[in-house]
Amino acid sequence: MSKADIVGGLTLVTGGTGKTGRRVADRLRAMNRPVRIGSRSAEPSFDWDDRSTWGPALQGVQSVYVTFQPDLAVPRALAIVRAFFAEAVGRGVKKLLLLSGRGEIEAEHAEQALQQLDVDWTILRASWFAQNFSENYFLDSILAGEVALPMGEVPEPFVDVDDIAEIAVAALTEAGHSRQLYELTGPRALTFAEAVGEIASATGRAIRCVDVPHAAYRATLEQAQLPAETIDLVLYLFTTVLDGRNTPIADGVQRALGRAPRDFSDYVRRTAATGVWNR
Repeated sequence: MSKADIVGGLTLVTGGTGKTGRRVADRLRAMNRPVRIGSRSAEPSFDWDDRSTWGPALQGVQSVYVTFQPDLAVPRALAIVRAFFAEAVGRGVKKLLLLSGRGEIEAEHAEQALQQLDVDWTILRASWFAQNFSENYFLDSILAGEVALPMGEVPEPFVDVDDIAEIAVAALTEAGHSRQLYELTGPRALTFAEAVGEIASATGRAIRCVDVPHAAYRATLEQAQLPAETIDLVLYLFTTVLDGRNTPIADGVQRALGRAPRDFSDYVRRTAATGVWNR
């Protein structure tokens, strides 16, 4: 791929207010690249469950950063993203960049659907985000001083979402990433207890990490009146994705950026300095 082949023009960032999408959009804007945020609150709006919003959101778009909500692992995801890919290509989109989930067979099916299309693509297959500990999900538990999850002792090589965003922007703006699948992890695997322990040490707080049975965790989520789809997804991730299949370290960050991935300890130091875990 030559520099002349790099796709320019307007980029649609689906999930543009989320962990990775927000960072991708900010980086593109800092490079003076035109960006359209894909969210229900944007104008034009974008909603994965309302296909009438796809056309206006794709109008004039040359590249798309695709992050499906809530997750590619939910049963309805494959049919939706397959239809979206087809509409995007039909409307002249030249580049599709997919954020995928490591260890999820459903996500791999979405990857395969993209790879079969006559379009430039890049796939980012990511492990669990380090930022789940500071941006929703586990933040309230950390603030309360106890993280109770059905986690077991399986280590996970948490990836820093800033690495994901940096690679996404490189794939959208630089040569060399066409039709590449990058498997993204941090440089080492930690159990949830070890990760919480690093946060406790950096903040000077006592934070317990408690392993709870899956049935009890489901009951807790049901009492919180979370949607059934969300509950099933969370338990799927803890019982299937975190069964040891994702513990090995991958080299995607090195391949994409030519450097080692950010370490979880680096993330903890940066985040602790913001005070988010001490408010």
